[in-house]
Amino acid sequence: MAINMVKLPTQKQDLVLRVAKGHFATSHSHINYYLDVTMQKTRLSEARAVALELVSSYTHTTIVDTILCLDGTEVIGACMASELTRDGFVNMNAHQTIYVVTPEHTTGSQLLFRENTSPMIAGKHVLILAASVTTGYTAQAAVEAINYYGGQVVGIGAIFATQTECAGYPVTSIFDPNDLGDYQSYDSRDCPWCKQGKRIDALVNSFGYSSL
Repeated sequence: MAINMVKLPTQKQDLVLRVAKGHFATSHSHINYYLDVTMQKTRLSEARAVALELVSSYTHTTIVDTILCLDGTEVIGACMASELTRDGFVNMNAHQTIYVVTPEHTTGSQLLFRENTSPMIAGKHVLILAASVTTGYTAQAAVEAINYYGGQVVGIGAIFATQTECAGYPVTSIFDPNDLGDYQSYDSRDCPWCKQGKRIDALVNSFGYSSL
């Protein structure tokens, strides 16, 4: 059975929050709101609006050579790269451009870069871009991979985040729990809704949901 999505207007121009309220399970936690960011990731007008909001935190203040895209955020990453390469932006690349890279994942959920993409990480200032940063596990895995391949993390950007810091790096987001009011998140072992016998409405991640 499909979950009931609603649109919440926000103070961000051209951006809305598409949410459903209920009992949802992610790979690391149980939450009472599912945020569908599919349109922000795939519709050019919304991806560009997200990019414009995020780049304001980095333009003229942070060197970015590479944008590492997680959770299918490549369209947003490309829009951010376009904005960040405008006149006046500080860039250390010999080619005066920004790479937009997507990692592979091993069976153990580690991030992997092949020989053709690892040079875009090694010795580069890397900005991590994610759909959401809640538990922080995915972002932390990205930080570890960048460090392993010889890159330098300069920050973490996300559409939605519940924290302002992850693995020692600042997290910049467009939306946070204050935009939802009563957002709650629990470790799956300590979920009060499960203890009350409330069924899980859907299994969710940054790519979508599967109803139960």
